[in-house]
Amino acid sequence: MVVTIRPDNGDPMIAKSNSLPRKAATAVGLIALGAGLTLGIGRIEIKPNTANALPNSAPGSNQQASLAAAPSFAPAPNTIRDVVKATGDAVVRIDASRTVSRQLPDLGSQFGNDPIFRRFFGNQLDQLPRGGTQERTEKGLGSGFITSSDGQVITNAHVVAGADKVTVTLKDGREFEGRVVGTDSVTDVAVIKIEAQNLPTLKLSDSDRIEPGEWAIAIGNPLGLDNTVTAGIVSATGRSSADIGAPEQWADYIQTDAAINPGNSGGPLLNANGEVIGVNTAILQGAQGLGFAIPINTVRNIADQLVTNGKVEHPYIGVQLVTLSPELKEQLNTDPNSPLQVEADSGILVAKVMPDSPAAKAGLRAGDVIRSTGGQAVSDSEKLQQQVRSSRVGDKLTLGIRRGTSDLNITLRPEALPQG
Repeated sequence: MVVTIRPDNGDPMIAKSNSLPRKAATAVGLIALGAGLTLGIGRIEIKPNTANALPNSAPGSNQQASLAAAPSFAPAPNTIRDVVKATGDAVVRIDASRTVSRQLPDLGSQFGNDPIFRRFFGNQLDQLPRGGTQERTEKGLGSGFITSSDGQVITNAHVVAGADKVTVTLKDGREFEGRVVGTDSVTDVAVIKIEAQNLPTLKLSDSDRIEPGEWAIAIGNPLGLDNTVTAGIVSATGRSSADIGAPEQWADYIQTDAAINPGNSGGPLLNANGEVIGVNTAILQGAQGLGFAIPINTVRNIADQLVTNGKVEHPYIGVQLVTLSPELKEQLNTDPNSPLQVEADSGILVAKVMPDSPAAKAGLRAGDVIRSTGGQAVSDSEKLQQQVRSSRVGDKLTLGIRRGTSDLNITLRPEALPQG
């Protein structure tokens, strides 16, 4: 099952306006890693340092000394193997299927009773469909991991979205019917429950503490190849939805060069201690070594809400924003088709206010420039977006704005993101 997320200029909460000038950018497609797309499979081999195992060199030779002195940045030879042995049993395969119905046209009645068509095609017309519905089964494949000994499983929402049947297969071959506890398409997180006891589980790390350069180990079922292990590093943290061309998703992603492919969706990204730091979710189409995982702190928060409430309420204020710069100000003020004129050189420009949104109810207007939140200076729209996401529905949010030549404070309360 492959989900292609196309780049967009809009975010349901905060995004850049289509009507504003912007620098040209190369569009990239983001692929959610359900099975169904064939890509090359990478492999990284970790070999022990054998410098000291070489036979002694002849007197006067500096070959052994130079080899022995060469620094090694590889982990201990068995680190990845030991992690896999300790965690592999808690990684599962998820097969999802759904039945799709479609209405068939009544071609038999349309043409079968026509004497002209009957003259030329005879009894062949009797084989034409005469309406009704046709059903077909769509199947998808993903990965997941067990977080409680009584059968709670974490995976991606797109792996099980709309599924009529979910089957969870453990590494030892046991199969269980999975019940979808809840899904959240905004963050692409889902929770499944299987009826079992004394299951192996994975320990969750603190993803706020990871840093680029740390080891990253992915385990999953890419392209149906069960229990595949790949390794790399954390390439970057804090990649925004806009950075990877998925503005409709609300998450700050971990970037990794560990090889992940369709079918890895929902599988764990582990650190060198065997703890989950993220949930593999997507790769950039046409790129190599650019995989992305949802930080486990985000996943933990969403999963807890799904288990408790069956749904997730995402705070929403209903504006489209863009980070101001002197260059953007000049473009806006000199473009005869620009909908806005601004005086400020920096801050966060309100490009659009959604009707009947919390922002509209509070009196925020297009053209306002946000300079602070809660008394703290803010100048980047992505940072403000993160602040709103980390708030709760109903929390008070005070914005310091510049409107023309006047400074104002506006207080609003985020509401739940409208569904659909």
